[in-house]
Amino acid sequence: MKPVGPIPPGFDCVEGELAIAGRRVSEWVAEAGRTPLFVYSKALLDARMAELRAALPARVGVNFAVKANPHPAVIAHMAPLVDGFDIASAGELAMCEAARIDPRRISFAGPGKRDEELEAAIAAGVTLNCESEGEGARALAIGQRLGIAPRIAVRVNPSFVMTGSGMKMGGGAKQFGVDAVRVPALAKHLIAQGAEWRGLHIFTGSQTLSANSIIEAQANVLSLAAELAEAIGAPLPKLNMGGGLGIPYFPGDMPVDLPKVGAALTERVADLPPVLAQTELCMELGRYLVGEAGVYLTRVIDRKESHGVTFLVTDGGLHHQLAASGNFGTVVRRNYPSAIATRYGEEASEEVNIVGCLCTPLDRLADNAMMPRAEVGDLVAVFCAGAYGATASPSAFLGHGPAAEILV
Repeated sequence: MKPVGPIPPGFDCVEGELAIAGRRVSEWVAEAGRTPLFVYSKALLDARMAELRAALPARVGVNFAVKANPHPAVIAHMAPLVDGFDIASAGELAMCEAARIDPRRISFAGPGKRDEELEAAIAAGVTLNCESEGEGARALAIGQRLGIAPRIAVRVNPSFVMTGSGMKMGGGAKQFGVDAVRVPALAKHLIAQGAEWRGLHIFTGSQTLSANSIIEAQANVLSLAAELAEAIGAPLPKLNMGGGLGIPYFPGDMPVDLPKVGAALTERVADLPPVLAQTELCMELGRYLVGEAGVYLTRVIDRKESHGVTFLVTDGGLHHQLAASGNFGTVVRRNYPSAIATRYGEEASEEVNIVGCLCTPLDRLADNAMMPRAEVGDLVAVFCAGAYGATASPSAFLGHGPAAEILV
């Protein structure tokens, strides 16, 4: 038997079923008209933002990394809750524009911005997080042609990393950002050529559950930002400190101690060097804001036995939940939080493998998991599905198409 990960708080049981926003999941499926279905909870998004605001110093803003969940309704809901938006493509820019988000609240990162993307961002007034000297030169040339001073920050590749990070974004040779030693020269050049100087973006890692690791990384980021600002010789308008806060996915995972992180950051911010006295500070968060607010629902379409093993075959799978299948960066596959949603109030009584509908043995949602007995027609819930689910999975694989998505 393999245990499943911890189900996030905030979900209820109504008449024996998993309930989201006070309604049974079968009702949400009926309203959507089909499975598979992602359901995102407004209440859980609001609660997470309230927790962050209570823990972080007032001076530190929160930016939403759109790549975590670019569903239009989610973007629109987050607009009044967060201070800014971080995008990674012209497509995400168009989504933000459709939600009527002020482009001056948007920053654009990514190591391979095409000229047409740079042009769209510069024309709109978006801040470019410049990833190289070459990108900076292209942005300046496009700005000159448009008659617009591009708004540019420099993304820094620091020499340090966030310890315990599931995905390290700094330290050593990286396709992301400009090596810290080269940042001052690039920043001075951009300013001299007429760019609107917007500061620095320093992102060291993601999906970290250790408060001590996050605290250490934030202290290092603030120290490096002060050193670079001194070397640049110009005020630092803004510092995007990155994020890194993770969520529990697997058995044994514990939530980040957010009050501890907030207390340490409050102390640090109260004692910043003069060069950062007027700098706008923000954290860039994606998964931490939306991950636990989402549930993936898929229906059991077959129950079968093979060599004494029970398989529940669903109409969903890795084409919507690549990470839950274990094929999105994990070395050893472990079970995400999951449940038989239509038997949510029942005790576990059998060991099953929950698999998807694709023609590959990689398509697994839960291995050897203890669950209540499920029959054809029951709904399976995969939790922590609000981030990097629908758009980070190969929905076109084998032609099954995307899942439905609703915000409730």
